[in-house]
Amino acid sequence: MTERADRDEPIALSAFDELADDFAAKVGTKAHNAYYERPAMLSLLPDVEGGRVLDAGCGPGHYAEWLLDRGAAVVCLDVSPRMVELARERVGDRADVRQADLAAPLDFLDDESFDGVLAPLVLDYIRDWRPLFTELHRLLRPGGFFLFSFEHPFSDFSERHMSNYFDTEIVECVWRGFGRPVPVRCYRRSLGEVLKPIVECGFEIDAVLEPLPTPEFERADPEDYVKLQKRPGFLCVRLRRPRS
Repeated sequence: MTERADRDEPIALSAFDELADDFAAKVGTKAHNAYYERPAMLSLLPDVEGGRVLDAGCGPGHYAEWLLDRGAAVVCLDVSPRMVELARERVGDRADVRQADLAAPLDFLDDESFDGVLAPLVLDYIRDWRPLFTELHRLLRPGGFFLFSFEHPFSDFSERHMSNYFDTEIVECVWRGFGRPVPVRCYRRSLGEVLKPIVECGFEIDAVLEPLPTPEFERADPEDYVKLQKRPGFLCVRLRRPRS
């Protein structure tokens, strides 16, 4: 697939449209989301009361609802039309929910108009992070945070048995936890390719978390709980736009 084709058809668009309803119904209790990734991300979120936050890759709106309930003004973006519909159903007119491709310019949003950006498990579906990170740096006010999660480079490489750790490449796995099995494609990249755009786009690393599963995870999925106690699944990173 060419880079142009990626821009015309986001890599996971059709899969997420197909998964959207089952995802919305189950993500609140599915172990890897509810008892692993989400607690880790929420532990890194600064106080959002009175702030304006961009929920970049909002899915069906679970994080947006959390942010709204804690006093944030929220703008939600997602590439999937069905996810956008579900997010609007969840949050109503409390948030500005729009369909948008994070791999494209976000020129409909003003410079320095956000106090924070949240991007949970979204960046694995974007090949080149540099244009997006440049845009988010533009959108953030000085001192603003950018918090994101993604598949841990070590886990991603070892679990999928790829031949060259240093390549950024398309990989596919079958999601079985949201109704019927659905193949989902994403990009696997090295840790170096994670760090380069952070530095090049002018961010500072504020916090890094390799989460451990919660006790609730053990009750929901004891087999994967044991695995995640010994090897990482996700990585959570909080960046800051410098104040000067």
